[in-house]
Amino acid sequence: MFDLTQLSKGELVFIGCAFCVLLSMLFTVQLLSQHLFYWKNAKEQKAIIVIILMAPIYAVVSFVGLLEFRGSKAFFMSLESIKECYEALVIAKFMALMYSYLNISLSKNIVPDEIKGREFHHSFPMTLFQPHTVRLDHHTLKLLKLWTWQFVLIRPVCSLLMISLQLLGWYTSPISWIFTIVLNLSVSLALYSLVAFYHVFAKELEPHKPLVKFLCVKGIVFFCFWQGIVLEALVAMGVIRSRRSWLKVELIEEGIQNVLVCVEMVVFSVLQQYAYNVQPYSGDVGKWKVKKNE
Repeated sequence: MFDLTQLSKGELVFIGCAFCVLLSMLFTVQLLSQHLFYWKNAKEQKAIIVIILMAPIYAVVSFVGLLEFRGSKAFFMSLESIKECYEALVIAKFMALMYSYLNISLSKNIVPDEIKGREFHHSFPMTLFQPHTVRLDHHTLKLLKLWTWQFVLIRPVCSLLMISLQLLGWYTSPISWIFTIVLNLSVSLALYSLVAFYHVFAKELEPHKPLVKFLCVKGIVFFCFWQGIVLEALVAMGVIRSRRSWLKVELIEEGIQNVLVCVEMVVFSVLQQYAYNVQPYSGDVGKWKVKKNE
């Protein structure tokens, strides 16, 4: 019989992470199969499928990082790029989902009359480039979409450049800071457009639980980003250090981050069961709407 007590701590952690990856995949596949079974609104449900796949993709990529624990900097940068590029796609799909909920189709020039002319207030620092108050129309909505999609284009381009420079040995600290600034500005603009859109249409979007949906997306990114910052600080303070001459402390930091992500993706894959529930598209959709109106 298999005896767990004979395994080392590292092997137990590895098995635990594998189990977490399987769980996140199981929960996601369950939700995915439900949407495919009740395929009623292709435009919305295609976006939902892209979004809910974020958790297992993050888990699998992090687990691959554990498999190749002593990988090069270019290898780990490539893994991070996969997650971050997919994050960009998810943000764009989330905006597309919100547009679909409001029956907005910019490609077909369809903007509901009750939306046209509504006031939209920019906040600082966007007021440096845009009027404080604008009226919503086709142009304004198209601009919000453009602000979201610019991150989808900038993220993979920056990733390819970063990996190429790393392989060539030209990825110096100043260049790293340039990419960091560009990417932070890009993602901030994308997230600003989502938050601004939500504030304008909070009442209309309320039945679709947009805040919970957005928190599921942003929560994954939030935990991964701030964990990385905390781990870097712990390494700098000497709290995390290597006790083996052959093991770099950066690899330990990477390993801890990957383990945490594998565990957290189980939690987010469960939360997505509620946030992106199939009920609005199931056979009981009529009953669900009646309950919402009561």
